Amino acid sequence: MSDEQPEPTTRIVVVGGGFAGFYALRYLQAHLPRGRAELVLVNPADYLLYSPLLPEVATGVIEARHIAVSLRRALPRVRLVLGRVSAVDLAASSLTVQPVTGGPSQTERWDQLVLVPGSVTRQFDIPGVAEHARGLKTLVEAVYLRDHLLQQLDLADAEPDTPEGRARRAELLTVVAVGAGYTGTEFVAQTQRWLKTIERRWDRTRSDDVRWVLVDLAEAVLPELGPQLGSRSLDLLRKRGIDVRLGVTVESADERTVRLTDGTTVATRTLVWGAGVAPSPLVAGLDLPVRKGRLVVTTELSVPDVPGLWAAGDAAAVPDLAAARGRDDVPDTPPTAQHAQRQGTALGRNIAAALGVGTARPYRHRDLGLVADLGGWDAVAKPLGVPLTGPLAKVVTRGYHLYALPAMANRVRVAADWLWQTVLPPESTQLSVVRPEDARLDAAQGTGIYDVQRAARDAG
Repeated sequence: MSDEQPEPTTRIVVVGGGFAGFYALRYLQAHLPRGRAELVLVNPADYLLYSPLLPEVATGVIEARHIAVSLRRALPRVRLVLGRVSAVDLAASSLTVQPVTGGPSQTERWDQLVLVPGSVTRQFDIPGVAEHARGLKTLVEAVYLRDHLLQQLDLADAEPDTPEGRARRAELLTVVAVGAGYTGTEFVAQTQRWLKTIERRWDRTRSDDVRWVLVDLAEAVLPELGPQLGSRSLDLLRKRGIDVRLGVTVESADERTVRLTDGTTVATRTLVWGAGVAPSPLVAGLDLPVRKGRLVVTTELSVPDVPGLWAAGDAAAVPDLAAARGRDDVPDTPPTAQHAQRQGTALGRNIAAALGVGTARPYRHRDLGLVADLGGWDAVAKPLGVPLTGPLAKVVTRGYHLYALPAMANRVRVAADWLWQTVLPPESTQLSVVRPEDARLDAAQGTGIYDVQRAARDAG
């Protein structure tokens, strides 16, 4: 008999099933021998959401489930805990999980902890936004926005031709979207084009009757794509009749109006909030160094001075070595799905190396380019730094999304959705499956538990 003792099983707990968590676990289950580590994932849903295609869910072009990649199918060696982490005890190497079904919290112990909780829609202390604005970061929000818009047009079509009826009709047919980055711009552009394809649904209302107002405090549309493509996108939006106001944001909002910082008040029943992203509120409660709200990590994605703690994705300030050439300061990688995906793979590799499998390496990745779908055959793209517009950019955009989807079954289903969209009548059914209160920013994105904790601390 051998005197060698088997290596103890290491429990690796990953918080967050987004791109970074998914790819880290996929690497670990492929490279760590069975029995070497227990892999645990804490996530509020049993799927990875391919969020770049949420605007197409909001327009009914893509079925919601087709951009939801099954975690259980893709990660068979991983134990999935459905819940949200509300607290992390670094001294005790444990964390508190709030189950999605409610009930008492549970505790998970860890030897290696991977914090990749992602981001939430950025909010500011603006009166009325938390209550009346709706985001576009989850499936719940995308499905709700689609049904809400159809309902507003249905109601507007039934309004009588009286002064009061015309005033209510104008409110119902006005959409204010905040944020001229990817979320706001793609949502407005794609939804406007979609309504043109289904306008025969209504007797007295046409898509041109809908007023679109897109505002952003920045001075450019889609600034991530550079001034050339941003300017072309702005020209396209304005040519379509969209009221784009730059250097402007929301001052206050209520159920029927939105007051802007340029002094105007817009009567509307629809306020879509896409003013950027912020790290998960979980990070703020860790009492660890942050940079612009994101958890400070090394180039190997470990948290300094905390053994066994790792972080990546939107919630981590990851040094961007590829962008640091010739610069005295090292910037952080932007919070994009592309970086989160590749950081996840780097996380898996470096955690495996910490357990004696493979070699750790610093994270370094040069951005392959960005794409934005503006509806119809309109798109802008910058693959490998080459600016593209029109149908060619559309082909590149769709090809990139199919490549980036991490499951073949989902790729086939999304491609089929696009095919059926070209040969079948557009879908315009209102499902009404999401309650308005469930689509609020705090409810849909699960930030309410942290608000309760802060209130309790303040009261104490």
